[in-house]
Parts: sequence; C-alpha cells; structure tokens
Amino acid sequence: MKIRYLLLLLALAIPCLGQSGSTPAQAAFDRLKQLQGDWQSAAQNSHVQRVTYRVIANGSAVEETFNGPEGEMLTVYTLDGDHVLLTHFCMAHNQPRMQASALHDGTLDFHFLDATGLASPAAGHMHNASFHFTDENHFTTTWHFVENGKEKFTENMEFARLR
Repeated sequence: MKIRYLLLLLALAIPCLGQSGSTPAQAAFDRLKQLQGDWQSAAQNSHVQRVTYRVIANGSAVEETFNGPEGEMLTVYTLDGDHVLLTHFCMAHNQPRMQASALHDGTLDFHFLDATGLASPAAGHMHNASFHFTDENHFTTTWHFVENGKEKFTENMEFARLR
C-alpha cells in the first residue's frame, strides 16, 4: 500500500518538475511592477519630469503617469501570454501599442505593434521604447517618435526613485 501511494505521488509530481513557474515575459512584467512608487528625472533644459507607477487591477496591470513640462501622459503595461504589452496615451492624441518579450542584460525593449487614433499611417507617434534597469532605485528610458516613416526625435530620461 505504501509503495502504491509513493508511486502515485511521484506520478503527480513529475509533470511539475520541468515547470519553472515563470516565463521571460512574466519576469519582465514583474520587474515593471517593482517600479511602483514616485520617480524624478534629472533636469533637462531646467525641466524636471516626474513619473508615478502603480500596480493596479489585482496585479494584472502597471499604470505609469508621466508629468512633464508639456503635460501629463498615461501608459498601461499588461502581460499577454509571452509578451508584455504597453498602451501609451500620448499628447499627440493617439494610442500606440508596443510589445516586449523578455529582459536582456537589464534592458526591456518594446517594439511597435499598432496604434489607435492615428490620423494617417504617417502621423507622428511613439514607435519604440526601452527601459534599462540600473538598480532598484535608478532606471533610464528611451522613447522614439516617428513621423512620415522616419524618426523625428528620441527622448532619453534617467530616473531616480523618490519613494
């Protein structure tokens, strides 16, 4: 009887041995969740920029609220299978979506997927973004704005945790 019970336990446990419990996309999303709190960028052209991250929707989304000299923008990050998706609600009156699949050497690269609210395919919009996580209290972001199929500008920001 004890041998049957032991064999049954082994049979149930074997399928679980190969499962890591976390995919590369889940690990990347978990890293974004660790940004929860308030952050401030180094002053650029004497303008300080602030960003706040909140984990919302029972842990299924990360909300980023960006406050810069031109106003406020919102970006929401979610996990979708083997990708992390972002939807950026931009001052340019459009909503680009980008996706990333994994962290590579502390960097998470998002690539353009599609967008809503574009007046035309050539209309200006954020096209790619990346995060480089330096440590628990510092990260940098780079956002690429594309118009007429060409990069119009790149926004680089270094952030430090306020709280």
